[in-house]
Amino acid sequence: MAVYRRTTRPRFTLLLLVLTSITVITLDYRGAGGGILDSIKNGAADAFAPIESAADTVLEPVGNVFQGMFTYGDLEAENERLRQQLAEAQGKAAQAADADRERRALLDLANLDFVDNIPSVDARVVADSPSNFDLTVVIDQGTNDGVAEGMPVVTGAGLVGRVVSVSRTRATVLLVTDSNSSVGVRLTESGDVGVATGRGAERTLNVEFIAVDTEVEKDEVVVTSGLQQSVFPPSIPVGRVEEARNREGEFQKQVRIRPVVDLRRLTFVKVLQWSPS
Repeated sequence: MAVYRRTTRPRFTLLLLVLTSITVITLDYRGAGGGILDSIKNGAADAFAPIESAADTVLEPVGNVFQGMFTYGDLEAENERLRQQLAEAQGKAAQAADADRERRALLDLANLDFVDNIPSVDARVVADSPSNFDLTVVIDQGTNDGVAEGMPVVTGAGLVGRVVSVSRTRATVLLVTDSNSSVGVRLTESGDVGVATGRGAERTLNVEFIAVDTEVEKDEVVVTSGLQQSVFPPSIPVGRVEEARNREGEFQKQVRIRPVVDLRRLTFVKVLQWSPS
């Protein structure tokens, strides 16, 4: 039966290399050896190269771990700084866009061709309707500024509604889309007149009393009629025709118009100090 014996050659070789290294170091320290010593040193370096490479391979991941531990905090701090800079830039861009929107709204109010020489009060919307049942907005001007109940309210695009209640510093405006709102209107193409009533938030207005034989075009502009003792002066844009059709058995055309003013994004308005008399 063969007995396995571990060879002692690797141990002997390692011992020989260690003794050789000690001898080389001693001779190098004493300045002896010359060319022979250089040859021995080079040979020892070649002999230890595989061992050195293996040690580097084993220890390199450990070094990377320690390096990562020390640099992780710095990377987190840098990422946080970049996130803050991005948030600040986005905030400034949003503020600039909002400022530009308000600037355009003010410019629209400055040039209202449809109000002629009617005196007016500029106001800012400070509150929206508290419910879906009463479609109103609150503005920051009241009796102290010359605002009175019943006055029309407009933007650069057209009619918003009318003042329904007022205090010294605030006023409530009923929007044209409210079911309690009614406006005398006129079709710009045919000249036919009717009454536009609200049907609720983000819905079209219903125009009544338009004859069935009246030609009504889609997108036709509808303005205030200003007839008799109207609350609203004439020729203020109210909406554009969304739908017009005849229904069997009825003596008037069904006409629906969409408001020309975006009532969801009101910022600045103008209260017309209008008196029908």
